[in-house]
Amino acid sequence: MSRKGKILAALLAVLAPVSAVALWTYLPQMQRAATWQNMASPGPLSSAHAFLKEDCAACHTPVKGVEDATCVACHANETVLVQRQPTAFHADIAGSNNCVACHKEHDAGRSLRGMDHAALTDIIVRWLDRAPEGHEGAELLAHLKAHRPEALPGNLSLANGMTYKETLLDCASCHKTTDPHVQVFGNDCATCHGTTTWSIAEYRHPPPSSTECGQCHLAPLSHYKEHFGMMSKPIAGVRNAEPEQCYLCHQTTSWNDIRGIGIYDHH
Repeated sequence: MSRKGKILAALLAVLAPVSAVALWTYLPQMQRAATWQNMASPGPLSSAHAFLKEDCAACHTPVKGVEDATCVACHANETVLVQRQPTAFHADIAGSNNCVACHKEHDAGRSLRGMDHAALTDIIVRWLDRAPEGHEGAELLAHLKAHRPEALPGNLSLANGMTYKETLLDCASCHKTTDPHVQVFGNDCATCHGTTTWSIAEYRHPPPSSTECGQCHLAPLSHYKEHFGMMSKPIAGVRNAEPEQCYLCHQTTSWNDIRGIGIYDHH
């Protein structure tokens, strides 16, 4: 390196820290905060909260972290969203300090609509514990302690993967709008289904020769209109079929696997 180059390098080495401090001093307050936040951020926010990426304090309280009161301050007026049947239970868990148990930010690829049934059950148990004497919640907790103490620790599991504690949940209150059984089997979803997956690994459909389809399946509305006689029955080649006689046209491999026709989609 030339003598001139060495002098320039030495000068820059002396001035660089001073320049950095001076530059930081004159940065606007908001820009300084954003710089520190970008250095400490655990990851990008979801698209719904992306507009807050430069304002950690909008959600985080120093020392305490994310508090429910902060979430409620923004979302309390979203009555149309909260009153939807699948999300109406939020009104019953106010003050539980557990929004972040299900709604996790800075988690790439995770939906904010994620559901943690175990966390929801913990909220219910804490609510029962705080219920005043004589309240139905207190009576339920007393009953559980006396007759089903295994439901409270939550460390025992049923065959379907649910914990005993999770059986406290009223599945139908949230899932009745998506119940494919249309309550043919009642409201005790936990008899067959678990909280981690809706499918039942051990389930085996009755054999193709079964004629008792109506025990589980209901014919669609179109089968009770002219469409059934004008389109469905002629296509299947069974002109005298009744809507309840599913087995005459359908096969157990797939609902649109028509006998003698194969997979058919008239739409």
